[in-house]
Amino acid sequence: MGKTITYFLTPQSPWVYLGHARLAALAAAHSAQVDIKPFDLGKVFSVSGGLPLSKRAPQRQSYRLLEMARCAAHLKLPLNVQPKFFPVPPEQASKLIIAARTSLGADVAMTLAGAIMRALWAEEKNIADDATLVQVADLCGLDGRMLLKSAETAGVQEQLDKNTDEAIAANVFGAPWYIVDAEPFWGQDRLDFVERALI
Repeated sequence: MGKTITYFLTPQSPWVYLGHARLAALAAAHSAQVDIKPFDLGKVFSVSGGLPLSKRAPQRQSYRLLEMARCAAHLKLPLNVQPKFFPVPPEQASKLIIAARTSLGADVAMTLAGAIMRALWAEEKNIADDATLVQVADLCGLDGRMLLKSAETAGVQEQLDKNTDEAIAANVFGAPWYIVDAEPFWGQDRLDFVERALI
């Protein structure tokens, strides 16, 4: 049995999207388990000093777009740096991923999370829209309506809150955030180091 990668993510992040498939691939290559934990980045920002995109300085916002395009080209991933539905509330998508994790396991949740992020960043879809989320889940071979119903339960909201509390306790301040053997790694550009930690 390989190691466990604790994976804090928020589905509206382009950086999570850019690293997601690589994380899944390296976990498979090293027989690692991924403990997928969608969390509320806004709450984490409120205690870690982070700023929402709209409040960042113009030069930071401009460089972000450049870096997104550069990373996407390097990784050969489709990415619209300014998608139609962004910024977008991530709560419904996060809860859908948690519902999948709870009832169907981490591998299914990872596949669904990737499809949700692709819908936002490559397919111009609104991941805050219930019908869109149902469609994305259906295309993953899941029962989207049933999964959405599960996502609306108090237990799933409690898990989202718990994930957020765990992120704060672990000193998370951004996404994606990976932990291997208690060592933290922030950002999709740290996946080489994550892989080294799995060896």
